Amino acid sequence: MEQNILDCVIVGSGPSGFTAAIYAARADLKPELYTGLEPGGQLTTTTEVDNFPGYPDGVTGPQMMMDLQKQAERFDTKVHYELITKAEFSTEVGGIHKLWAGNKEILAKSVIISTGATAKYLGLDDEKIYSGGGVSACATCDGFFYKGKDVIVVGAGDTAAEEATYLAKLTNKVTMLVRKDTFRASKAMIHRVENTPNIEVKFNHELIGIEGENALVERAVVINNQTQEISKIDVHGIFIAIGHKPNTDIFAGQIHLDENGYIKTVPGSTLTNLPGVFAAGDVQDHRYRQAITAAGSGCMAAMDAEKYLAELAQ
Repeated sequence: MEQNILDCVIVGSGPSGFTAAIYAARADLKPELYTGLEPGGQLTTTTEVDNFPGYPDGVTGPQMMMDLQKQAERFDTKVHYELITKAEFSTEVGGIHKLWAGNKEILAKSVIISTGATAKYLGLDDEKIYSGGGVSACATCDGFFYKGKDVIVVGAGDTAAEEATYLAKLTNKVTMLVRKDTFRASKAMIHRVENTPNIEVKFNHELIGIEGENALVERAVVINNQTQEISKIDVHGIFIAIGHKPNTDIFAGQIHLDENGYIKTVPGSTLTNLPGVFAAGDVQDHRYRQAITAAGSGCMAAMDAEKYLAELAQ
């Protein structure tokens, strides 16, 4: 029995994956989407989404992803609740790409990778307990909810400095916890932190626990790693800003990645180094990391895939 060769397979199910599916389905590419272990992606861990256009009253992350999925399925996208575990990409124009979900082999003329990136956390049990109740990894997503309140930013790099200065405009006070005695951030970002009056930097301090009623953050438990002195800081929000890990392990060695593991795309497009393989969303974007920019690049990927397949058919 000859195996079916699909026109388009989408790997990942965040805003970029489902937007790619909507556009690919409307272009009659009959896409099949594999959700991975976290259907809906990072947004399913966000309680309120207030900055996605078209939702004047806001929406929860999970609800928004259900809406996107319904829209994709309305145009006959086939959604598989399975994880792609292996990929063998063709290097030839018009070549057939192979993917595996466990033992199941999938053949496709084009593949859109939208596997996203996972925020790095410290690994404290409390981070999970208070996730959605004051612990966040995205200041631009959640900072608005802490207007006039006190918050903590954990981290020492450019991301942490950027999150702290962004939050300082909204909140009463930002306390930065830096594990070592220096920043890792660029000089320009350090300068911005030092010139923001409501940011206090605690060097040689680490977050070791979180306290609060009803899974809502009320206090941070911190340790001075020089003196071993433990103290508590009253805060409503704790932002973990120690970086993201793009979900690209299974593509390494085939797709060109940057030094941090993000997929390199041709500027102004979603094209990768391999013909018929496209990348959208946070897996190739370490700068903006927003639902709306991910959705936009999902649209681009589907249009790039459609153009690639149309040229093959000529």
